[in-house]
Amino acid sequence: MTTPEHYDTISIGSGEAGKYICWNRSATLAVKTAVIEHKWIGGSCPNTACLPSKNFLYSAEVVHNTQKYAATGLLKWSGSGVDMGAVRERKRDMVNGLVEMHESVFRGSGSELILGHGRFVDKKTVEVVLKDGGKRLLTADNIIISTGSRAKVADTPGLNESNPLTHIEALELDQVPSHLVILGGGYVGLEFAQAFRRFGAAVSVIDRGGRILKNEDEDVSEALVEILQKEGIEFLTSTTVSRVSGTSGQSVTLSGTRNGQPFEITGSHLLVASGRLPNTEDSGLEAAGIELTATGHIKVNEYLQTNTPSIFAVGDCAGSPHFTHVAFDDFRIVSNFLLNKQPLRSTLNRQVPSTLYTSPELAHVGLTEDAARKAGIDYRSAKLPMDSFLRSRTMDATQGFAKVLVSSDDDSILGFTALGPHAGELLPVVQLAMSANLPYTSIANLIITHPTMNEGLVTLFRSV
Repeated sequence: MTTPEHYDTISIGSGEAGKYICWNRSATLAVKTAVIEHKWIGGSCPNTACLPSKNFLYSAEVVHNTQKYAATGLLKWSGSGVDMGAVRERKRDMVNGLVEMHESVFRGSGSELILGHGRFVDKKTVEVVLKDGGKRLLTADNIIISTGSRAKVADTPGLNESNPLTHIEALELDQVPSHLVILGGGYVGLEFAQAFRRFGAAVSVIDRGGRILKNEDEDVSEALVEILQKEGIEFLTSTTVSRVSGTSGQSVTLSGTRNGQPFEITGSHLLVASGRLPNTEDSGLEAAGIELTATGHIKVNEYLQTNTPSIFAVGDCAGSPHFTHVAFDDFRIVSNFLLNKQPLRSTLNRQVPSTLYTSPELAHVGLTEDAARKAGIDYRSAKLPMDSFLRSRTMDATQGFAKVLVSSDDDSILGFTALGPHAGELLPVVQLAMSANLPYTSIANLIITHPTMNEGLVTLFRSV
């Protein structure tokens, strides 16, 4: 029988929160920790998601700008097309470097990296089926579940059989699809739609909703869709797919209804980007007595503690907003809880910023106008076209706008949205003012370097 090995803390999965919790406890407290990972060292972000996709998008932007400025005579371009093999290798090189960086951090922190599949045996014990063969039994005072999520592929007849792409396979393509059909108009769908269109593919985006990005204000989603349409992307909203036939990579046909009328579209490739599912299966959660929510996520309290007090769940599998920066905050919450036992941080009312990495970017924090109206919150607002952010003119990137919502009661900032170049870089200034409960005038009165994108915030906030 395998002899159990005891640790202070172990993480099942090496996603953002789990790895940082173990790194931090080993490095600062000199306690014994281990991270169990069956496939992606460092989790999905450095391997198949955030960073690889942004690498991919940047390659597409380089191609787009080369073609754009060749047309003006500023650059010379042969027009020979895109080498997708080179795009893929650039991405792979970055990923390899990130994996090496993670391995180095494991060595430096003292936290053990165990390659294999971890599964609960009971509330204190995890069995690991090792990648290279054999098994280990680990017991721990604290166990972190950091298993992430995966792309959701609906049970639409023929969809699974068509062998559709997810974001993982899309990043590995070595050819430009002649016609890419994308199921889902969310963040993943829109980013890949623009990238592949810029690489030269015809692109159609299908969404069940009446408009793209339904959680954003209508003026925001309409402006972004208009920009993407001008690049040649087709949007098919209010569309329900009831059957799929053919094979992605050859020819694939989607049938259903659009606005209640029969609908059919055929493309060369199909990308599924219609949501995520938590990775909670085959983890032995029943053996540990861990409860799930109605959506299949692990049920946690505001400190990310499961119904078994020594077990925590973090990141996507716990239903946290699906952003790496939120998972990093999950790490801070759990680390603080374990260290102090009188927690100073929780998930309640935390600030959740987001950035959609299309070009232009869409950045947001706080309330939208729609949400403020529905909640009956009295507010004032200001809106500024992106060409008034003077730095945008130097980059030929004046499409879009920024807007801010301010409380009518106390001048606090309720929400901020920007659609423009490097819009995500505008968020920290606004976030800091919001988190410190400073009035909007604290930004309006700043002296900000000219010409920077942040300089436009002064003009925007002064116009409230």
